[in-house]
Amino acid sequence: LKLLPFSMSEIKTIIKKMSLNEVLLHGFYPRIYDEKLEPKHALSFYFETYVERDVRSILNVKDLSSFQKFVRLCAGRVGRLLNLSSLGNEAGISHTTAKEWLSLLEASYIVFLLPPHFKNYNKRITKSPKLYFYDVGLAAYLLGIETSQQMQRDPLRGGLFENLIVIEFLKKQYEAASRANLFFFRDSNKNEVDLIIPMDRTFWAMEIKSGQTIIPDFLKGLNYFSDLNKEESVKNFVIYGGDQSQKRSAAQVVPWNKLDTLFS
Repeated sequence: LKLLPFSMSEIKTIIKKMSLNEVLLHGFYPRIYDEKLEPKHALSFYFETYVERDVRSILNVKDLSSFQKFVRLCAGRVGRLLNLSSLGNEAGISHTTAKEWLSLLEASYIVFLLPPHFKNYNKRITKSPKLYFYDVGLAAYLLGIETSQQMQRDPLRGGLFENLIVIEFLKKQYEAASRANLFFFRDSNKNEVDLIIPMDRTFWAMEIKSGQTIIPDFLKGLNYFSDLNKEESVKNFVIYGGDQSQKRSAAQVVPWNKLDTLFS
């Protein structure tokens, strides 16, 4: 079994007392909740011991400062397409080293790569995966976000929210002793769906937005994907940062804190 940090449903009594910004800051490592630790302190200890020392020792990475920079640069790319060349250049390392270090972070359950959904659509489909962290709190810490006020204003808040939701679905699959079966869709014209989950003969297609209001533009990618898959059954969802469930003709709207209603 692959046991990831807590899920929202596992700490739902605590989540009810926390705002979305606080959840993004805290993440889900058990010790933070068990010992009621400040996230910035607990996550700094975790980063210094597990990531900087233990993970780095696996490949015998000697350049600590470059490795630290590389991990932080990964955090700055949550929810974005992976570009190893750009990542390596910015970290001051070769493409080969960047690939080795990223594989190390994957194997150590620090980062998760979400693969693109492939099908013969007669269109140019993105082949690069999207990068996420297994724990959103660690990503927020690496970005230097320490307060709810900072989180609310941070330009990467939307990416962190997307990270939160994607990994929640991954946790549910692992808890069921299933392999990861999550994808995203994006074509050369930037038509995109944040999360695709094959469910028997149905696709669950999800748009993930951190905003508290729903606008018609959220449905653009979902409608496009549904049109491409007219021979399949597609069920559309919008997961958002608000607190009201809604049923619309084009999609079911689900608040972030009621995500467990989709798992029942």
